[in-house]
Formats: sequence, C-alpha cells, structure tokens
Amino acid sequence: MSMLTISNLGFAFGDYDVFLGISASIPNDGKIGLVGPNGIGKTTLLRVLAGLAQPSSGNVTMARSTRIGYLRQEAVEAFAGRHNTVHDEMLKVFAGLHEQEAQLHDLEHRMAEAHSDDLLAEYSAAQDAFERAGGYEYELRIGQVLYGLGFTRNEWDLQISVLSGGQKTRALLARLLLEKPDLLILDEPTNHLDVQAVEWLENMLRTWDGALLIVSHDRYFLDNVVNRIWEMGPAGFETYNGNYSHYLRQRQERWERREIEFAAIKERFLGELDYIKRNIARDATKNQAVGRMRRLIREVRVVEAGGLDLLLSKNWGQVMEEVDISEAKWGVADVEQAIKGLRNPVVRPPQLNLKLKTTLRSGNLVLRTTALTIGYPAKTLFQAEPITLERGECAALIGPNGSGKTTFLRTLLGELAPLDGQIKFGASLKIGYFSQAHERLNPNNTVIDELLSHKQMLLGPARNYLAQYLFRGEDVFKPVRLLSGGERGRLALAILALAGANLLLLDEPSNHLDIPAQEVLQQVLEQFEGTILLVSHDRYLIDHLATQVWELRKNHLEVFAGSYAAMLAVRQQAVEAEKQAATVVRSGVREEYAAGKQSKADDRRRAKVIADAESRVHVLEAHLLKLEADLHAATITQDIAAIQRLGQAYTDMQAELDAAVEAWAEVA
Repeated sequence: MSMLTISNLGFAFGDYDVFLGISASIPNDGKIGLVGPNGIGKTTLLRVLAGLAQPSSGNVTMARSTRIGYLRQEAVEAFAGRHNTVHDEMLKVFAGLHEQEAQLHDLEHRMAEAHSDDLLAEYSAAQDAFERAGGYEYELRIGQVLYGLGFTRNEWDLQISVLSGGQKTRALLARLLLEKPDLLILDEPTNHLDVQAVEWLENMLRTWDGALLIVSHDRYFLDNVVNRIWEMGPAGFETYNGNYSHYLRQRQERWERREIEFAAIKERFLGELDYIKRNIARDATKNQAVGRMRRLIREVRVVEAGGLDLLLSKNWGQVMEEVDISEAKWGVADVEQAIKGLRNPVVRPPQLNLKLKTTLRSGNLVLRTTALTIGYPAKTLFQAEPITLERGECAALIGPNGSGKTTFLRTLLGELAPLDGQIKFGASLKIGYFSQAHERLNPNNTVIDELLSHKQMLLGPARNYLAQYLFRGEDVFKPVRLLSGGERGRLALAILALAGANLLLLDEPSNHLDIPAQEVLQQVLEQFEGTILLVSHDRYLIDHLATQVWELRKNHLEVFAGSYAAMLAVRQQAVEAEKQAATVVRSGVREEYAAGKQSKADDRRRAKVIADAESRVHVLEAHLLKLEADLHAATITQDIAAIQRLGQAYTDMQAELDAAVEAWAEVA
C-alpha cells in the first residue's frame, strides 16, 4: 500500500522546467534515497511533496491522515521568532502528555483532601493511560535524541535564537524524530553531524516505524538506511530497488542494456531503410516497400518524441495517446537523416575529468612519528601512537569535530610545531594539500586568474582545463568569493591536480560535491600511485580507500592497521564477545541455581519464614515513621489531644516493632 503517490509531476520557474513527468510512489514502509547532480531539482521536489510549493503540473496523492515531517537543509525559517530553549522546544512535542500529567496531579490533590473509591478508580485509569502513552519515558527519549545528535547537557538550556545554523538544523531534526511522523522527509540530514552522531542516526532510521524520503550526498549513510533509490537526472526519473551500492550496479547494468537496445534498434532501422531503398522503385515490391516505409517513419518519430522506452514498452494504442505520430511527408533521405540523428538514450551526468598524477616517486617510507603530541601552547589536543605510513598506502584520519584533525595536517605541513615528539618524512616527497576551508584560494581572483596564479598557461588551454572541472563559458570569470562550496572544492581540486604531488593531505575533499563528483573523486584516488592521508567524514570513501585507520578518541590517536570495514568487524566482534561473556555468566548462575534447587527445598521454606518476618518489620517501621511525622505536625500546631493520642499509639507501635525484630532475629 502506498502512503504517497506522484503522478506526472512537474515544476517550473517561468519558462524553465525544473523537472517534468515524474511518477512514483512511497510505500508505507519505504525507505527511499533521492540522488542526482546538484541543481537537478531534488530539494524542489521535496518542498512540493512537503506541501511548501505547488507543482506546475501533475498530482500528489496522499493517504488519509498521513503526517509529514520535513527537515530542510537550513532550519532558520523553521525556528523564526522562537525564543524557547532547546529542551523546551522538545517538550512541545509532548504537550498532550503534559495535560495528562496535570490531570494526575489534580487527582492526587483531590484524593489527599477526601478519600473516594471513584476518585481512586479515575486516578488508576488516568495513570494507566499516561503510562501507555509513554508518560514516564518522554524525558528519557528527549535525552537519547539530543545526546545522539551531539547536544551536550549544557546546550539543552540554550535559546533556539542564539544557536548557529547547524545547531538549529540538528534541533529541528531532533524534534522531528521525537514527533515520529508517518513520512519523514530529510534534506541532507548528515550535514553538521560528526561520524558518531551519523552512526546514531543510522541506527535510529534503520528501525524507523514509517516511511523515509532522504536526499543525501553521504553514500555510506544511504547504504545503511534506504531500500530504494530514486534518481533524478537530465534523462529523466528512474527508480531502483536496494541501497546505494545495489543502485550503482543496477544503474550500470541499465545503461549497458539501453545502449545495446539502442544500437540494435538503430541497426534494425537502417536495415529496414536499406530494404526500402532496394525495393521502392521495383513494381513487384513497391507496395510492400511503401508499407514498411510508413511503419519505419512512425517508429522513428516515436523514438524522437518519446524515447526508446516508449517504443519498446507500449503498444501502438498507448503510444498514440502519449505522442503525436502523425505521418510526415518524408523521403528516403529524410528518414536516413532522422535515423542517424537519433540520440543515445543513456545520458550520463556531467563528470569531473579529474586526473592526479605524480611527477616524482617517493621513497618506501613516507611518514613516521614517535611520542607525538599535537596542539597549541595553551591547549593539548591529543597524543598519538607511533605512526608509520609507507608509499602507496592511504591512511584515514577520523574523529569528532574539534578533536584536532586539521591541526594535525597543519603540523605535518610545518605551519605548527608539535608540542612534543618527532615527525620524520621520507625521501623525495612532494606534498599536495587540499584544505577544507579553501583559505588558500584568493577570494578577489576570478576562477581563471586563480588557476593561472598556480600555473602559467595560455588563456585557451586554461579555459579548456577548467571545463574539465565543469567551469564552462562565463563561469571562468566568476570571482572566487562568489563561488558555492562545491565550486570552490572543484577549483581546489583543479589546482591540486597541477601539483604533481606524491603525498596528498586531503581535508574533507568530498564536502559539497554531489554524488557523481564524489564517484569520480573516489575512482581517481583509487588509481593514484602516490600516498594519501585522508581526513574525512565520508565513510564510503574511507571504506574504499583506507589501508589503515587513525582514530581520535578521548585526546588519543589510535592506529588500526587495516581497512575501515576490518576495524568495524573487529569492534563488532568485541561487542559480540562481551554479550556472549555476559550470557555465559547469566547461564552459569542459572545452572548453579538449578543444580542446588532440589537440595535447598528446606532452605526455601526457611527463607520464606525469614522474608515474612522481614516484611512484618518493614511494615511496622513504615507505620512508626508515619506516626512520628504526625506527632511532629501536632507538636508544631500545639494540638494537645492529638499529641496525647499519637504519643500513646507511637509507644504501642514501638513495642510491637521490638517484638517483631526479636522474632526475626530468632529465625534469621
């Protein structure tokens, strides 16, 4: 059953179609990843589905009572004018529980004033309803979500209005997770999250009780969360079953299949045309040739108008409903020209033409450190285990934001001195550095001037080179300060490719790159013949590149000599071993108990007597404490009659308690 259905959906700005003819559906348990190049219209589609924008054509049909939650990339608008604290904003989700809680408190006050069986029954029912609704758990849920998304306890009391843009986005995500909508629409949910928070979110969404529609550049995240991929591209809208890795394989297979089908259709068309040419002028075969000519013209026009899929998947009745295939007055030459002009149905997204080549071979040893301490004179960031990096390896440096990853790179570059220890570089090294903040780019230069400041070229070759990095036409004259994050990243990669370095220090190179660009970057780095030190939150990239992992945890750099997948496997084995050990302990306790069960029947009976005696003592102690409190209150109010009555009761109860204690001591 579908929660939401899209039928022939389109959206336009004036005469410009952002997207057109999208049809798809979201099942109740669907977990869908929406991918495609930047600027293709993914965010616009999400806004339409969330009801924040109206489509230009088509329809969005939603199941009755479906609740939608939408996480936009920037949550500033969502919290406009809000002055609640982060915690208060989360509490708003549970306003209904607050009302139930207030009802319970009211009933408690009424019960204290007057005993009533009806009041007791009402209180019991209200308490059960409160418990079933999660009334005793919502604070725990709030804490789990806020901690999971990286909010410290001190940040709970910050006003929403003073939060950074990234913090507001995380706060909005937290609120949406607590609200539990039927359909959760997330636009780049892993932005502003470190690896630990992303992993927590993955675990949360893997078991999400509802549907998900997610736009993300985080391929590892998509692999772990979604079970279907929607791809938006220049050639249209495609759907694939499975996660991101399944999508890559299916997409390649679909591309290859369509190219084969197109080549076969084109060959058939040309074969038909050859027959027509040979037989159109012969009296005996003219009629047959004319009939085949009419059919050929219709088929060619269908492919021109609606693509190869329309011809292969529809009957002629359906085709005629979708496209105008009225016969044109074409001659043989016209048909031949039309056939040769048919476009390949596979339109692959525009790709970077990135090439990273070394101009110098380094020695086998690239980097070695001993007793290294990284930080600043006033603040130590971390101490490192001994590091050895050899030629051809890729080390992935991971850890929370602010733990010192970029500082470590700056130390290796010689911009900062280590606080302690030694750094030894190997022979014949040429270092290339990709900075996350791109602070080495001159904001006042144009794109082409910035390129020429690093390498002298003629204007024509320079423009051709930049075109390989998708800077085309007037884009090359755009000031660096006006570039988007993705554009600055592409320019920095273009400059890095000119360095001929054999040791690459890469600080978040995939940030702001769309998935097609990430795929190219990954392929290029996999083929790079030098050595790589990669700082990244991109676990998909790390998983495919890293030969060792350096992880910053609690002010310490730990070295794992193996791939990222191997490291996760070792950790999982450790977790399973702990679980197994705990199970063995519990099992041993149960077995020990069972072994002695038969022989301890008398002990159980004795224990029952002791327990009853203990229970009697506890009850009397509770009564005595109540009398003591009442006696204290009467003393304060100088109620003489009550003091006398309660004093006698206290004396009697104390005597009864003393007797009960003696009885317990005899059997214990």
